[in-house]
Amino acid sequence: MSSNSGIQIPSRLPLLCTHDGVLLPGSTMRVSVDTARNMQLVKSRLLKGTSLKSTIIGVIPNTRDPEHDSEGLPSLHSIGTAGLAVQVVGSNWPKPHYTLLITGLCRFHVTQLLRERPFPVAEVEQLDKLEQYTEGDQADGELGELSQRFYQAAVQLVGMLDMSVPVVAKLRRLLDSLPRETLPDVLASMIRTSNKEKLQVLDAVDLEERFKKALPLLTRQIEGLKLLQKTRKLRPDDDKRVLAIRKGGVFPGRQFSLDEEAEDEDGDDTAMLEKKVKAAAMPEAALRVCLKELKRLKKMPESMPEYALTRNYLEMMVELPWSKSTTDCLDIRAARVLLDNDHYAMEKLKRRVLEYLAVRQLKSTLKGPILCFVGPPGVGKTSVGRSIARTLGREFHRIALGGVCDQSDIRGHRRTYVGSMPGRIINGLKTVGVNNPVFLLDEVDKLGKSLQGDPAAALLEVLDPEQNHSFTDHYLNVPFDLSQVLFIATANSTATIPPALLDRMEVLQVPGYTQEEKVEIAHRHLIPHQLEQHGLTPQQLQIPQDTTKDIISKYTREAGVRSLQRKIGAICRAVAVKVAEGHKVSRAESPTEQHADQNTENKEEDSGIASPPEMPIVIDHIALKDILGPPIFEMEVSERLTLPGVAIGLAWTPLGGEIMFVEASRMEGEGQLTLTGQLGDVMKESAHLAISWLRSNAKTYLLTNGSADPLEGTDIHLHFPAGAVTKDGPSAGVTIVTCLASLLSGRLVRSDVAMTGEITLRGLVLPVGGIKDKVLAAHRANLKRVIIPKRNEKDLEEIPAHVRADLDFVFASTLDAVLNAAFDGGFPAAVGHPQVLSKL
Repeated sequence: MSSNSGIQIPSRLPLLCTHDGVLLPGSTMRVSVDTARNMQLVKSRLLKGTSLKSTIIGVIPNTRDPEHDSEGLPSLHSIGTAGLAVQVVGSNWPKPHYTLLITGLCRFHVTQLLRERPFPVAEVEQLDKLEQYTEGDQADGELGELSQRFYQAAVQLVGMLDMSVPVVAKLRRLLDSLPRETLPDVLASMIRTSNKEKLQVLDAVDLEERFKKALPLLTRQIEGLKLLQKTRKLRPDDDKRVLAIRKGGVFPGRQFSLDEEAEDEDGDDTAMLEKKVKAAAMPEAALRVCLKELKRLKKMPESMPEYALTRNYLEMMVELPWSKSTTDCLDIRAARVLLDNDHYAMEKLKRRVLEYLAVRQLKSTLKGPILCFVGPPGVGKTSVGRSIARTLGREFHRIALGGVCDQSDIRGHRRTYVGSMPGRIINGLKTVGVNNPVFLLDEVDKLGKSLQGDPAAALLEVLDPEQNHSFTDHYLNVPFDLSQVLFIATANSTATIPPALLDRMEVLQVPGYTQEEKVEIAHRHLIPHQLEQHGLTPQQLQIPQDTTKDIISKYTREAGVRSLQRKIGAICRAVAVKVAEGHKVSRAESPTEQHADQNTENKEEDSGIASPPEMPIVIDHIALKDILGPPIFEMEVSERLTLPGVAIGLAWTPLGGEIMFVEASRMEGEGQLTLTGQLGDVMKESAHLAISWLRSNAKTYLLTNGSADPLEGTDIHLHFPAGAVTKDGPSAGVTIVTCLASLLSGRLVRSDVAMTGEITLRGLVLPVGGIKDKVLAAHRANLKRVIIPKRNEKDLEEIPAHVRADLDFVFASTLDAVLNAAFDGGFPAAVGHPQVLSKL
C-alpha cells in the first residue's frame, strides 16, 4: 500500500456514542440510535448531508446504560473508530427511530472536545497510518513472527470449518488478500469476544501489542471448537459446520458476512418441508405444483416478501388431509340407539341417517349426501348434526354462514393479495385433519350479497355432488376432493335460499314439537341438563309433568324448546338460592342450650326464611307463579268469539304455525272496504275475493238484509290483530269469508274451530302449504275442529297420531262446506245450488 492510497479522515468529527458494541476498523456493525444526541447527529449530519465527507463519523464506545443516560455528556473514551455510515434505516412513526450500518475505517484519538450540543464534535488525530507498515520489511523481528503466528492460527480456524460453504471459502480467500496488519481487527470482530476484550484490541494502538491482545482470543476460539468437536457426535456432513463466529467482517472495498447458522437452519427447514411434501400423499397435480413452488423457494432469499407467502402456501398444502380419513361406524343398531338417546322424535332425520349407513355397508365408495334441515329455531337442527357425526364416528366442524356476504369466505383469496388465506371450507378440513368429516353449514338461508360477490353462488360448487370432487379454492389453485364430506345445511325457511342452491340439496323438513313431545324432551334432556348446570340433583328439585305442561302452555309459545329451557333454568336458579340459603343457615346455626329458650320465638317467626327447605323441592302451580310471574299466554279463544264477525285462521311462520284472529265490523257508509293489520298484496286480494263472493251469493245465504247488495249503505272494516307483524299469503281466504259471513248474518262462529285454505271467485277451496305446522298450532291452542282443503288430506300423514285423534278434521272443497262446518247447526242456504267440483 502506497502513501497515496492511505486513509485520510477529517480533523473534526461528530461523535456517535454506542452502548451495545465496539466498532473495530475493517468491520461492520449496526447501531441503534436511541439517545437524543445521537438522534440529532443522524438528523443534522447524515440525513441532510450531501457530500461523502458528511457520512464519516466518529464512533466512541460508551459503557454507561442508555436508560440512565443523563443530560450531561459522559466522559468519552480517548480512542474511537472513524466509520463510514453506509446505510440509514428508520421511520418517524410512531416516534423517530433509526438504525445505522457503519463500516469501520481507522482509529483516532480525541484531542479536544469542541462542543457538546446538539451532538458532540471533537478534534481528532488519526492513529492508524497503514502505509507505514508496508514500507518496511515485516519479515524480521518480533512483529513479523507475531503476524505469521496470527495468520497460521487464522488459517487453522478456517480449516476447521466446512470449506464447501461459500462464506467459509470466501473468508479463506480473504485471509490471503488482506494485509497482515488488518487481521487482528477483522478476526476479533468475527469471533466470540466480549465488548471488554474488543475494547482492549481497540486501545492497542501499537501493532505489536494489537497482535498480542488478539492472538489469545483466536487461540481460545480454536480450542473451544476442538472441544466441541470432541464432545458432540455429529454427522459427517455437519462435523465442520460448527460456527462460533459472529456476523461481521468488512474491510473498505471488500464486504462479506458470516450467517452460517441461519443458512443451515433454513436449509434444514427447507429439506424438512420437502420431505413433508413428498410424504403428504397428494394427487399428482397438487404434488407437481408444490415441487415447483419448493424449487422457487430454494432460490429465493429470505428477505423477499414472496418468501413468506410461498412458505405459508407450502405449509398449508402439507397440512391438508389429502388422503387421511376416518373409518365409519356402520353398526345400524348401535346408531339407532345413539340417535334415540340423543334426540326424541325426528323420525325422518333418523331414518335418513340409517339409510345412509345401510347403503355404505353395501357400497363403500358412496359419495357423501348433501342434506338441508329446514325448520323453526330451537328444534335441534344443529345438535342433530353433531349427533350424526358422533353416530358415524366422524369429525365434526360447524361453519356459521349467517351474515356472510363475501364469496372469498367460501372460495378463499387469490395469493396475489396481501393477507390472502384459504376459504372456510379448506380451513375447516385443515382443522379436523381428515377428508371425510361432517360439515354443518349453519343458517344457509341468511347468506348476504355484496360487492365482494355472492357466497350462495360460491356454494354451488361445494354442494354439487357432480362438481365437488374437484373443488378449487382460489388460494390453493389446485383441485381438492370434497366428495367424501357429509354436508348438512340448516335453514329456517327455504324462501330466501336461491333456487339453484336449493336444487342441489336434499331438503328434510324439521317441524315444531307437539306439547306431548316437549314434555318428553323436557324430562329426558332439558331438566337433567339444567340440574347439572346449576349444581342441583333430582333429590333437591322435582318438576312434575303437570308443571311442565303449564310452563309450555302458559309461559312459552314456540315451535322449539329454547324458551322452555330458559324457563326451566330460571326455576333451577330460584331453587339454587333456597338450597344455598339453607346450607348457610344450617352451618351458622349452633345455638347453645343457655340461649335456646330465648331464641325459640325468633326461630318460629323466621322459620319460613331461615330454616332449610324440605327436600326435594317440588314445583307446583303456586311455586311456578312465584318464580316465573303471572302467565304470559292465556287461552282466550272462547272470549274473543263472543260477538259476530270474528273467526280463527291458521298461519305459517318461520318460527312454526300460529293461530290468527280475523275481526270485522260494519257501519253506515258508502259500501267501502277498509283493511288494516299490515297486509300484503296477496292477502288484500283475498279480502276482495271474499267480498265479491259474498255479494254474489248474498241471496243464496240470506245476507241481503232487505236489499239486493249487503254492502249498500254500509262500510266494512276488516282487521288482523298483531298489527306490527307483516302478513301475506292466500291461505286466509276461507277465514275472511267465514268472518264476513258471521258479520253479515249476525251468527257466531264456533269458538273451537280454526281454518285455512285459498279461495277462488267461484267458491272453490284450493290447497295451501304448511299444514303440519298449522295443525300443531291449533292443537296447542286447544281447538277441536280444523277445516283444511280437501286436497291437503294427504298432508295429515306427517302429523302424530295422538294429535290426529284429538282433532276433528273437516276436508272442504267448496266454501259451502266451510260455512257449514264453522257454524253451529250449519249455514243453510235459502235454495239449493249445484255442487261445483274443481277440475284443477
